[in-house]
Amino acid sequence: MKPLQTALIGELIGTFLMVFFGCGCVATAITTEAQSGIFQVAIVWGLGIAIAIHCTAALSGAHLNPAVTIAATVWQGFNKGRVLPYISAQMIGAFLAACIVYVIFGDAIQVFESTNHIVRGLAGSEASAAVFGEFFPNPGGNPLSEAAAIVSFWRAFGIEVICTAVLVLVIFCVEDPNNQERPQGLAPAYIGLTVTLLISLVGPLTMACFNPARDLAPRLFSSLAGWGSIPFTANGNGWLVVYLLGPILGGLIGGGVHRLLLQVGYRA
Repeated sequence: MKPLQTALIGELIGTFLMVFFGCGCVATAITTEAQSGIFQVAIVWGLGIAIAIHCTAALSGAHLNPAVTIAATVWQGFNKGRVLPYISAQMIGAFLAACIVYVIFGDAIQVFESTNHIVRGLAGSEASAAVFGEFFPNPGGNPLSEAAAIVSFWRAFGIEVICTAVLVLVIFCVEDPNNQERPQGLAPAYIGLTVTLLISLVGPLTMACFNPARDLAPRLFSSLAGWGSIPFTANGNGWLVVYLLGPILGGLIGGGVHRLLLQVGYRA
């Protein structure tokens, strides 16, 4: 295990890369309509995650996600003393990535808001705030409305729990040395492709979070950058229940399935 300082640099940079590529792609999709369909956004997220893991796994194990860190602590004996430092580094990396995305796309976001008569910080500005934080259903560059409510609060919560469980299950499986069929050297690609698949499935419903740091840190940045309370009120307390607690619970479930059901078979 690398020294803590080295590991934290890995978590910060890895999470930065992941959120920079991912939120940057969302920004182009919303402000320029450069992406055609959910798959183009999904594949960029997947590739960004694979690249981030390749760059930092040797330093920190490339958790890049509080849900993974917590699940690894509960089910894999990850050092409890590193949990809060890891999550802090992940949050800082995601926040810095949001800052850079805003620096690059700030003018494009303002033009998008002006063209669509969106007043930042007022109801409806979640349409542009979605560049950073996530909302349900996916605003798709439009204000949320009852007519567009294709997913309920608790269904959104369930989606995030289930999909994060699947993601963490895959991560633990492809990285388990006892799994003789694990993809040697290709684990980052398999993890990235899993995220691509999951976003393609549920991105239109919840924007597909699966990662509290990816959502909370950019959401906080958007609040400070002029959107005010909108990122934390547009979905009620969904930011907390759906996008923070949901992935953490899902990660614990996915890790438990791996430990209690699959790992036993790998070792048999």
